[in-house]
Amino acid sequence: MLTALSRGIPDRLPVTTHHIMQYFLDTYMNGVTDQEFFDFFDLDAWLWATICRPDAARGQFFDPSDVTPGFLNGRRVVTDEWRISAEELEDDQFDTVRYRIDTPKGALNMVVQANAYTSWVAEFLVKEKRDVELIAAYAPHPNCDGEAINRLAETFGERGLIRGVVLPFDIYGQPGCWQDACCLVGSERLIYETFDDSAWVHELIQVVGERKKTYLRSLKGVRFDLLELGGGDASSTVISPKIFDEFVAPYDCQLIDLAHAMGQRVVYHTCGGMMPFLERIAGLNPDAMETFTPANMGGDTRLAEAKARIGDKVCMIGGFDQFHYLLDCKETETRAEVRRCFEEAGPRGGYILSPSDHFFDADLNLIAAFADAARRCVYV
Repeated sequence: MLTALSRGIPDRLPVTTHHIMQYFLDTYMNGVTDQEFFDFFDLDAWLWATICRPDAARGQFFDPSDVTPGFLNGRRVVTDEWRISAEELEDDQFDTVRYRIDTPKGALNMVVQANAYTSWVAEFLVKEKRDVELIAAYAPHPNCDGEAINRLAETFGERGLIRGVVLPFDIYGQPGCWQDACCLVGSERLIYETFDDSAWVHELIQVVGERKKTYLRSLKGVRFDLLELGGGDASSTVISPKIFDEFVAPYDCQLIDLAHAMGQRVVYHTCGGMMPFLERIAGLNPDAMETFTPANMGGDTRLAEAKARIGDKVCMIGGFDQFHYLLDCKETETRAEVRRCFEEAGPRGGYILSPSDHFFDADLNLIAAFADAARRCVYV
């Protein structure tokens, strides 16, 4: 994978997957760990980790109510002026939690819901435009716990790569600046506001981005192999090229430059349409791009065309249709899809085969065929 990330030609096609959903592990594999999943199928492994460290000099400490590390091993960082409390709400269909953030000048509220598969925002945090001022004034800016990440890297060794994210907003967020703002406001409202009050949108994105910059500045010498930036709200199936150029590119470009200055690699994640944005995203200078979602899954990717247009600029990750070739198909069809991906995106290296984002349901035999067929794709 390291060879592919540097756009080199490895001995064989690297093959992996994105986040491994707990629902899948519990339902199909008796609750094994992520690493047991990678070992079982002999896939090239990621170890996901985002571990923050409070800055005591700035009054930060771990949220005492958040005692169990959550997504990507993270714990929330709070201060006396940014206190988070959670209340479970009654709901007949979904697990529902209302989060309240108390600050010296007012409270913010967000409702998150979840089912067995995933979670989502049911009530957005930013309701009034002045709410952004509370975030700017009081939201803590955590650093990375580099020592903890380096210990993981030392233990993981040659088994695979350490992968993290550019720090999302607490409770629920995304790595990219625009995408994180969408999680706070709602993508539909934020798109409208680019026309109605563009100055406020820029203010919000700037506030979101400053928190990410603090995190990135703490990454010098931290042994991440790849950091994820981006998110689906900046795909071409959600926003226009004009919005991307004005509200996405200028801010995420700064983060990529800062990550590179800290010695880190970046993959730009776009789960949705990509083809109209290929050169725009590659122009941000990430080391890799994903997910190259096929049209049958709601994306628009034509792998061979994408390779021709930006394959000499970035490593490409993804492209495999997990909805149709990891479930309810013949093993020969899965293997043929792997070969198609390799033939279209694999030439000259710089390609890592992966499903286009995560999956919830899959046939174990087809995952095994996916992994085996990829390992048989060799460079000569």
